[in-house]
Amino acid sequence: MNGAPSWLGAALTGWFALSALVFGALLKITAPYGRHTAAGWGPRLDARLGWLVMEAPAVLTVHWSFAKGHPFEAPSAWLFLTLWLVHYSFRAFIQPFLWRGRPTPMPWVIVALGALFNGLNGSLVGHGLFVWRGPLGDGWLSDPRCVLGVLLFVAGLAVNVHADEVLRRLRGPNESGYKVPHGGLYRYISCPNYFGEIVEWWGFALCTWHPASLAFAVWTTANLAPRALGHHRWYRATFRDYPAGRRALVPGLF
Repeated sequence: MNGAPSWLGAALTGWFALSALVFGALLKITAPYGRHTAAGWGPRLDARLGWLVMEAPAVLTVHWSFAKGHPFEAPSAWLFLTLWLVHYSFRAFIQPFLWRGRPTPMPWVIVALGALFNGLNGSLVGHGLFVWRGPLGDGWLSDPRCVLGVLLFVAGLAVNVHADEVLRRLRGPNESGYKVPHGGLYRYISCPNYFGEIVEWWGFALCTWHPASLAFAVWTTANLAPRALGHHRWYRATFRDYPAGRRALVPGLF
């Protein structure tokens, strides 16, 4: 990695190790927002505003890294930036305002931790791709790793967006509470939105071929897989007629 600081390898190793610890913790403690909201987590913030505050750092830090690295003539850099922003611009600035009904307020501590996580990961990925590594040549766009990675990213994004739309349609304009989703991959798993997002970022890691992107894919899995298991248990405990054949995250497996 051209221009990478000497401590980057050790930092990435530690970041991978921390993701394993977080994964273990989240298997035991489900983050208290949305359907898992619980008392005792302190002051709360409007869910839409909280979501924007939590996700916006991922957009801002990568923009800043791109500007700092000046890879303006590299098509691969524009591709990586576009993929990242397609996901996070929608997630931060559009998605929360499409929610229907009355979303449950989020604890401030969750918003702060989410913003810190997205800021750190955005900085690491942005600097890794645009500052510490020189631009990849034009030939990278036709490399099988790049092509397959983009296809995985797009497929995962499509699954993610469709699954979120199914959830939105379950709730009327003035409704709160939850219902059982159906259709699409909901026929097979409880959380196709999480499945799609995990596929997205593993595709991004393949497309960009950088350890910082790989670390982000690992972190995404460490964060979302336990939450999918928590959702699955919640659905089964809440709805007696919940489809018995559904898995939590991966069709036919778990």
